[in-house]
Amino acid sequence: MFESFLRRGRNGDRAATATPETAVVAEHPTIGLALGGGAARGFAHIGVLRTLAKHGIQPDVIVGTSIGAVVGGCHAAGQLDEFEEWCSRLNTRRLLGYLDVSFSGAGLIGGGRLANRLEKSIGRTVIEDLPIRFAAIATEVKTGHEIWLTRGLLVEAMRASYALPGIFPPVHVGGRWLVDGALVNPVPVSAARSLGARLVIAVNVNADQFDRGGTIPDIGVDIDDVAAIDDRGTLRNGLRTAERLLKRQFVGHRGRPGIPSVMVDAFNVMQDRITRSRLAGDPPDVTINPRLGQIGWFDFHRASEAIAAGAEATERAIETVQDAVATLV
Repeated sequence: MFESFLRRGRNGDRAATATPETAVVAEHPTIGLALGGGAARGFAHIGVLRTLAKHGIQPDVIVGTSIGAVVGGCHAAGQLDEFEEWCSRLNTRRLLGYLDVSFSGAGLIGGGRLANRLEKSIGRTVIEDLPIRFAAIATEVKTGHEIWLTRGLLVEAMRASYALPGIFPPVHVGGRWLVDGALVNPVPVSAARSLGARLVIAVNVNADQFDRGGTIPDIGVDIDDVAAIDDRGTLRNGLRTAERLLKRQFVGHRGRPGIPSVMVDAFNVMQDRITRSRLAGDPPDVTINPRLGQIGWFDFHRASEAIAAGAEATERAIETVQDAVATLV
């Protein structure tokens, strides 16, 4: 049954394997895209898809993690134009309108408004009805299982894949509570191969992160550092109000990072290490690395820059992609 799924054509045809009399030589190998996570940097995937299409390269398989699942899902559903128009209009004010902040759930943002916006674009589309093979990568809470969402509502698959722990609440799908897939597979090359891709093109939107992952072998605590940051006594004397306490915890002070900054930076470090490890163990045939070091995770108002960076990186890699396609024909 699984083998028959892998043999599906681009239109989802589940017909039996062609006989020698009906077999047709493929014009190109089955091409798979592995679109990585990276929040606002992931808008670069739009530029990648546009540039590949401009050169006549259309994916047969798309597997995405987090923002990669969102962009890949919109492309598979034929809604990439509308998604690009929406994200290109984002500014700080409009972005805040989608943030339904919640202090009663398992995440700072409820996520309902953003999900409603996605559903407005792609409706109640189910993954099985997409014209190409698609999967969104998520992580199961507690077990840490890597979950490939290959059926059911596309919007819910996207939500589960981008549910960054602490920011968005887990999403309940198929009896499992799921969070961001970047926890286990930030650039899902292995999933693209398993879904039938013979040629896998990976897009890593976090590759342009230099001066990370080194080792500092000799460091200690200085007495002056302790005096500068130690504010335990201020709680005892009652001088700090609740409002000031919350501000310090979330925004940070005296060079000390706040809670959101620590969460994002920790997730960024973890994703970088996991990506390096997984790509080394299962390397793609071609890797596209947009130069996005100047764009932060939450710089959603810079979508146009990210898209342009994705297009530029793809143009640099297009000759390699074309050579790989020609080799496998």
